Amino acid sequence: MRVHTSKPPRQLTEEAASADQQAPFSVDRHRVLRGKDGYLRGYLQYLSFDLPLLWHLLTDAKPDVYVCEPPPTTGLITRTVAAIRRRPYVYYAADIWSDASESANVPSFVVSALRAVERWVLTGAADVIAVNAAVAERARQLGATNVTTVQNGVDTTIFTPDGDRSPLAGTQYFVYAGTMSEWQGSDIFVRALAQIHADFPDLKLVFVGQGNAVAELRQVAEDLGVGDAVQILPAVSPEVAAAFQRDAIAALVSIRPGIGYDMAFPTKTMAAWACGTPVIYAGAGIARELIEANDLGWSCAYDVAGVAQAMRSSAASISDHRPIARWALDNVSLGAAAKNAATAILRTVKGPR
Repeated sequence: MRVHTSKPPRQLTEEAASADQQAPFSVDRHRVLRGKDGYLRGYLQYLSFDLPLLWHLLTDAKPDVYVCEPPPTTGLITRTVAAIRRRPYVYYAADIWSDASESANVPSFVVSALRAVERWVLTGAADVIAVNAAVAERARQLGATNVTTVQNGVDTTIFTPDGDRSPLAGTQYFVYAGTMSEWQGSDIFVRALAQIHADFPDLKLVFVGQGNAVAELRQVAEDLGVGDAVQILPAVSPEVAAAFQRDAIAALVSIRPGIGYDMAFPTKTMAAWACGTPVIYAGAGIARELIEANDLGWSCAYDVAGVAQAMRSSAASISDHRPIARWALDNVSLGAAAKNAATAILRTVKGPR
């Protein structure tokens, strides 16, 4: 097995190098064009990886099968090389990019071009691994022939209830760990905190990660008078992220509805559960159903008042979080997800279904 991926942001270089050395396979990291915040986002940035990838794949030894992740432009390069070298490829559909672009008011000609590329990638794949049933169905509508649904998982050897403590251990804080962009709409948590700040003046809200909404979050916090209660930290290693999650009174997750990501199931949700931490979830998606059915936290519509009420309930509650961690181990572990994905990939090598 050989992996081609990008060089990480500067602050994560050491962690990535350590992980690469421990991996039981070869990892090739390539330079890419990142924004000032270290975020890899935008078609030019994607192409800075995809175009050199064409050369890397053509000069590699022939594999039995290629496996590629979005964006669809990476799928385009993979399908092209797979056709030239007469090898199958498997496409991992974490979401449907053209649908998300359409909902985000991207120009229609860009959406049409992206949908054409995505459709071409999906129709040529020996198998499409979809992250949930909704994505699987949409992939079929776009022409995918073989689709296997494999829910995401989280590394339950890192994200555990036991381990190192965060710098904020012993204080009351909420944590949002992950990407902050327009489709998450994470500013809703700052607005909700402002509503309960007078009743919980010592309560903190900690963002850990990166994204194009960071500047907006800072501005909203200042405008609402809760700048001192909101901390925004850069991206950290999974081990440090786990520490922040296990010491929080609740983890925060949101998906802004109606912009093409309603079918998503954010991995940060599973990471919090694996640490034994309940989740306050705002928005649509299957995560709400799981929270309500298994007592994994609080869920509500994407609404400031609803989030504020969930924060109040969380701040006032005292409960044993071990059952949450046990549920995560049984239901959303990375090992189980990886085994299912590997089975689907190996089927493409061994022959037709």
